Amino acid sequence: MRLFLVYVLAELAVVVGLASTIGFGWTLLILVGTFAMGLALAGSQAKRQIRKLQSGLATPQGAVTDGALVALGSVLTMVPGLLTSVLGLILLLPPTRALARPAVAALAARQLGRMPLIVTSAGPGGFRTTRRDYVDGEVVDVVDVTDVQQPGLPGTTGRPPVD
Repeated sequence: MRLFLVYVLAELAVVVGLASTIGFGWTLLILVGTFAMGLALAGSQAKRQIRKLQSGLATPQGAVTDGALVALGSVLTMVPGLLTSVLGLILLLPPTRALARPAVAALAARQLGRMPLIVTSAGPGGFRTTRRDYVDGEVVDVVDVTDVQQPGLPGTTGRPPVD
């Protein structure tokens, strides 16, 4: 909730500051223009990423990070506000994506390091398995027997049940 409040206040401050500097009409034109440029650039970059993947030119790691950055940039251009639209446009440009790729890869690696995973990787010595948060246990099958006949109770024969 606090992050959303910070976002709203930052966007409002930028729009009010820009409107007081260049006027409301120009500010509105810039807002609509960044939105339209973002939509056009998002479409072209998404098509470019798909072509790159289909042709096999992209490495798997580069394709994943570029795809994530294009998706994030596309979403940011569609979120109302000048700051998010400009940030989305920056992420949609290929040179800035190349600069952001190592940071995104480091962030993803840090987040994956926090997750409990069983990771298997192939290396020169063969396969390696790392286990995190692994609980060794045993499953015991419990059968609840309620139909045991007891001697002396009404409706029982006094004999053990036959399986």
